[in-house]
Amino acid sequence: MTSPDATSPLWAGQAEGAAQPERRRLDGDRRVDVVIIGAGYTGLWTAHSMLIAEPTTSVMLLEAEHVGFGASGRNGGWCVGEMAGGLHAAIELSQRRTGSADAGIRLTRAVMGSVEEVGRAVDAAGIDCGFVKGGVIRVARTQPQLDRQQAEVSDYRAAGFGEDDLRMVSAPDAQAALAASGVLGGLQYSPGARLQPLHLVLGLAAEVERLGGVIHEHTRVTRIDPEQHCVQTDHGIVTADIVVRATEGYTRDLPGERRNLIPFSSSMVATEPLSAELWDEIGLADRQTFADDRRMVIYGQRTTDDRIAFGSRGAPYLFGSKVRTDHSDTAVSDRVIAALHELLPMVRHAEITHRWGGVLGIPRDWRPSVGVDRASGVAWAGGFVGEGVAAANLAGRTLADLILERDTDLTSLPWVDHRSRRWEPEPLRWIGISAMLRLTVEADRREAKSGTASRLGALADRLR
Repeated sequence: MTSPDATSPLWAGQAEGAAQPERRRLDGDRRVDVVIIGAGYTGLWTAHSMLIAEPTTSVMLLEAEHVGFGASGRNGGWCVGEMAGGLHAAIELSQRRTGSADAGIRLTRAVMGSVEEVGRAVDAAGIDCGFVKGGVIRVARTQPQLDRQQAEVSDYRAAGFGEDDLRMVSAPDAQAALAASGVLGGLQYSPGARLQPLHLVLGLAAEVERLGGVIHEHTRVTRIDPEQHCVQTDHGIVTADIVVRATEGYTRDLPGERRNLIPFSSSMVATEPLSAELWDEIGLADRQTFADDRRMVIYGQRTTDDRIAFGSRGAPYLFGSKVRTDHSDTAVSDRVIAALHELLPMVRHAEITHRWGGVLGIPRDWRPSVGVDRASGVAWAGGFVGEGVAAANLAGRTLADLILERDTDLTSLPWVDHRSRRWEPEPLRWIGISAMLRLTVEADRREAKSGTASRLGALADRLR
């Protein structure tokens, strides 16, 4: 059962009435030190970091819609200190760039530490976004999931990470944290927090403006001109020393960028507020975010008003990297609801009050990157593959150091100046991504049925 008019994000309804300044569109040509395309987490953290480091810097953000329109105002509220692909991906990137695993381990520690950085910034600015650092409980509900968790913890231990970072938990302890069905064990990942994502992005925008930054909404960038060091918009031209591209899943809208990051949809639902008695049965007493370890990612949280907000990847990729504008597809959200009910049967009778979705950005090698090209004056950050709430903070701080030409620990991390190859042209792109999604779903189905690892999962990984 779903309430009427329920296709906007839960977060938007919770933010209704919050005081926001009128942010006018650009009204003519301007000259600034740094212009940032996109007023989501990445752009705002970059501006925030620069204005704290160099308060006299003139920083302008250009947003095609409004602050919080994209993934920053639609995501699952998982502020988790993990890069897409985890430690393995960070080490692989480091070995490719430096021949050593050390920088990948530093990158992993840096993104873990970003959860605390977000918390400190939220406290300093007085942003009321429900930030609670309860970590992540990932339950294992099949033997392959449990095996993958044990291998993951072993890899982290070999790299020097300890019990305070992540640890295996017994089946009874995992069940006590989250009373999911069929729990065999679990993994507690400590660097993680629950938050209200739209409240965070709106509060961060207000803080950037308080620090002197300027945000123009409803101003669409139509072209980056590196030769003239400017961006062209539908309301004027902005010239700057540095142009920052912080457009994530909407990067495909810029000329020449369609095959650099593909837009990928993730879908969410929210229940009505649940009773204290039902929460005693479910768990999540520490406001942990939660998931299991199936291959087709799911994610959930206990919200500030005691709902469950729950999401999953798996919406079809749209041919030609089209951006999904209508996220009310009931077939997709019905599958998300079915996954929630299968995971937590005790919430079957709770009303589903909201269904929504958002668009994330995926590079061809599924590895995020940040960088500055001094010759063109173009900087970038993104490709977070849905892991951007904490990672965008690290990316913004790193970009600020790079733009200000500071030699810091952040500027030597291996994702700096990493370049992913471009996605294949259509129809190869659609065929490959669609096949990967189908194989991932089928691998999960077979593992749940047989209790043994499916080779289809490895085949899906090779298509990435």
